[in-house]
Amino acid sequence: MKLNTRILLVFCCISTFEITAQNPIIKHIFTADPSPIIHKDTLFLYTGHDVATEADTNYKMSDWHVFSTTDMATWKDHGAPLSPNTFSWATGDAYAAQCIERNGKFYWFVSTFHKKSEVSQGGAAIGVAVSDRPTGPFRDAIGKALIINEMTTDMKYAWDDIDPAVFIDDDGQAYLFWGNGSCKWVKLKENMTEMVGAITTFKPKNYIEGPWVYKRKDLYYLVYASAGTKPEMIEYCTAKSPDGPWTYQGIIQENVTNSFTTHPGIIDYKGKSYFFYHNGALPTGGSYRRSVCVDYMYYNPDGTIQKVIQTTKGVNKIK
Repeated sequence: MKLNTRILLVFCCISTFEITAQNPIIKHIFTADPSPIIHKDTLFLYTGHDVATEADTNYKMSDWHVFSTTDMATWKDHGAPLSPNTFSWATGDAYAAQCIERNGKFYWFVSTFHKKSEVSQGGAAIGVAVSDRPTGPFRDAIGKALIINEMTTDMKYAWDDIDPAVFIDDDGQAYLFWGNGSCKWVKLKENMTEMVGAITTFKPKNYIEGPWVYKRKDLYYLVYASAGTKPEMIEYCTAKSPDGPWTYQGIIQENVTNSFTTHPGIIDYKGKSYFFYHNGALPTGGSYRRSVCVDYMYYNPDGTIQKVIQTTKGVNKIK
């Protein structure tokens, strides 16, 4: 990183949000694939970490970071409590992940690649780490991958089992969604480390990757990165049940600045709805050097989602 870029990043970090544009919200490192949760009065944000150089032509993602805020303006970096090295079976990069709390423990579902072994010939895989605290330390919860490439055969390539999204319904049933090229889902046991029943595969309109699943009132939402155009946009479906059928609803977010990909993370916090995503807007940023942003998200009376307006200002500080 050039000296003048370092100076700019430091200036952005110490300036108040009223003076300096808030988005991207993390300025001292490159971050991607945001995943927010609420624990007590704090919003915790889990992200990937891009470490590719300006000359690199593919992703290099070394670990996963945790940040926190109580006012949506001041962010604390809790470091990188998890990396592919945490998993003895893993190799490669730290792709999209999502953390969720259950029964006093925090389960961090991650996507990376599997070493060639007796159980797998390699390819993308999903693991799960666990901790007693939202900021770690995290450990491999089961000592093996939860999902391996051999479990899904609809896509004829090795990188389709990525981007886990976990959701716990009101009745306590947990669901895991994931997939590149097609969307896959399976029920989880209460321990969050074992599957129940068969894996279901389907393909929402324009779906490519990065699902995010949640419930609001009586409606279930499946939000995802779309392949309707290139670069990616964010589109969504709704349903009356987490196992569908899903009804396509349209585009939430148009293309982002200076990045081929984008990735949704949606949450309600202190009376507002927030839409997290990433772009390539930082100095020296790009498709392999991305940065997490946040803007407001609004619903129509019928539950459909209004298009997200991407801003450099971001969201207001909660007083």
